[in-house]
Amino acid sequence: MSASDVPGRRDGTGSLARGWTTWRRWRKGRPFWGGLAAVVAGAEICALPLAPMKVMLEQGIAGIPSVLMGIVMIVMGLTAWFAPQYRSLAGILTVLIATAALVMSNLGGFLFGTLVGIVGGAMIFAWQPVTTEEA
Repeated sequence: MSASDVPGRRDGTGSLARGWTTWRRWRKGRPFWGGLAAVVAGAEICALPLAPMKVMLEQGIAGIPSVLMGIVMIVMGLTAWFAPQYRSLAGILTVLIATAALVMSNLGGFLFGTLVGIVGGAMIFAWQPVTTEEA
């Protein structure tokens, strides 16, 4: 058994190094950080109304828009990851929904969800794919 046969080597020959390289290439090929911010903001906006049943009954129908807006923001973040060609639409919808959540959903997740959603949507919208220059 030689040194190059050891799994997990970081010199480019192990599966760990190949996996890390593949992950970095995938992450850099799409608006990863903007999508992550949109997913986190959507989860935060969506989670607040999902309180115990007693609180949900007192809240009534007002919790439904919060859950729906959170789910749509999570879907927009995942769209930015897995279909980066729709980044403009996903970014604009994320910013619009985060802004609407400010009014319709517990101050947009106590302002955290709205602020992170607006920043994430802006990052998704502003991302550009890297183009290689051919000489």
